[in-house]
Amino acid sequence: MTIRKEEPKDHSAVYSVVKRAFDSAEHADGTEHKLVNALRKGDAYIPQLSLVAEIDGRIMGHIMFTKAWAGDTAILALAPLAVLPEYQRKGVGTALIREGHRIARELGYGYSIVLGSENYYPRTGYLPADTFGLRAPFEVPGENFMAFKLSGSAPSIQGTVKYAKEFGICDPI
Repeated sequence: MTIRKEEPKDHSAVYSVVKRAFDSAEHADGTEHKLVNALRKGDAYIPQLSLVAEIDGRIMGHIMFTKAWAGDTAILALAPLAVLPEYQRKGVGTALIREGHRIARELGYGYSIVLGSENYYPRTGYLPADTFGLRAPFEVPGENFMAFKLSGSAPSIQGTVKYAKEFGICDPI
């Protein structure tokens, strides 16, 4: 498996991967594939943090981290993470997260947040976001709104997270 930065030629394949991955997801609104396209066009997009996983030239996974804010501090929002159903539970998602975290550290980001499964993301080090003083801008169970400290030297932060406007949720940046 190879993990690399997404390229424009990958957009169609990524669209299909995200759509298929979320077609069978327990918690999905059915627009995640459209969200990826919208985020690519927005101010929060970070090209280095839109990654694909491929085997023999076939894309089977995708992850995107975009800018979000906690007070005056730029942080990252992990969304979406998508893996084709036939490749799920084989370490593809975890590998994408770890590579994304590595690149994010190199770019100087201190934290990543995610709204997701309390059974999956803690395995990659995510903790309830309130552990770090972060609050969601919407009602959500605390165990589903999580954060990961990317660097031990990252300063403490706190506040209500502001997502990119493309997410269509409270308080866009």
